[in-house]
Amino acid sequence: MTPLLAPLELLYGSLVRARNARFDRTPPQRLRWPVISIGNLSVGGAGKTPLVICLADLLQREALHPDVLSRGYGRSSRTVERVDSASSAERFGDEPLLIAQATGLPVYLGANRFEAGQLAERELPSPGIHVLDDGFQHRQLARNLDIVLIHRSDLQQRLLPAGRLREPLSSLRRADVVVLRQEDGELESTLRPYLTSECRFWRVRRTIALKTPVERAIAFCAIARPREFFDGLIAAGVGIVERISFRDHHRYRMADIDRLAKLGRRAGCDAFVMTAKDEVKLDPAMRSRLNAVAPLSTAALTVELEDERAALDLMRKSLIVTAR
Repeated sequence: MTPLLAPLELLYGSLVRARNARFDRTPPQRLRWPVISIGNLSVGGAGKTPLVICLADLLQREALHPDVLSRGYGRSSRTVERVDSASSAERFGDEPLLIAQATGLPVYLGANRFEAGQLAERELPSPGIHVLDDGFQHRQLARNLDIVLIHRSDLQQRLLPAGRLREPLSSLRRADVVVLRQEDGELESTLRPYLTSECRFWRVRRTIALKTPVERAIAFCAIARPREFFDGLIAAGVGIVERISFRDHHRYRMADIDRLAKLGRRAGCDAFVMTAKDEVKLDPAMRSRLNAVAPLSTAALTVELEDERAALDLMRKSLIVTAR
């Protein structure tokens, strides 16, 4: 950390404390239907979107009629609206569009998630459950269950702008559930002092798979932790000849695609491999440009709960508890 960032981190920390103190005193807005929030402490890269998809699918299988409420980071539209899964990531944001396409569920967008939830409750035919995407810091909206993903690196991070944390680990006292990757189970003992005695731990398995083998891939992505994507591809048996990463939520332009196509032609690649989050941002012309060099292949990231039944039981119980 540079010396210049130390006072800025202190200032940011004081602002976070003041904001949380204000929310502790102010009753949140309450929707008519229950709310299950999924969030994290750091800026990007914890795996919220795959977990939202996982839990939304689980609730849907149980006929609990979930919808998803999201801010829609990076979208061009600013209205409160429902995502059209046949439209573009530019209009709705990459993650909301991906969630809508992956689950087939209604996804509603709004900087004010209370207004997005109200729209959902007016439009949808049956009472259901709101799944609040990236909701841990959106304390304006009451929730029945607060689920927080923790990435291993969060334990070594500092607050913004010196690090990636939006809130300190002490904020985990608001969490009802902390989600860890299966391989990070030993972190439970480290995190326990920051949690209430009622807080539960869930573990998830994450797997990356491609439909067909790839031996010479141009792998590219625009996500917060690109190294994890590339390492996951290697673990899945993908041979990578070139790795290209863009900033998180990067909006692809044809110049980016031309660069990838030239790299692919020069390397003699047999596929361009990307994440599902990248796939939804490519328009037909971009796809055609890359396919002229080598096929496009999407690496499917699957998240599974280690104990699905226990998670479902807790979510069911939370629905009859007054939202906080």
